[in-house]
Amino acid sequence: MPILRLEMHPGRTLEQKRSFVQEVTRVTAEILACPPESVDIVITEVARESWGKAGKLVADR
Repeated sequence: MPILRLEMHPGRTLEQKRSFVQEVTRVTAEILACPPESVDIVITEVARESWGKAGKLVADR
């Protein structure tokens, strides 16, 4: 059972997330030769004030 995890900043619409999940599930099932029902995708939204990059908070950039 593939479990895919995506971490990103908030701001995408429900429709964007829905499209992402549909397409990534389709491609994963095709490439890994598994049923789409076995593919789990977890989307975690991380606030910019909780994300650091290159020694700075993304919120401070």
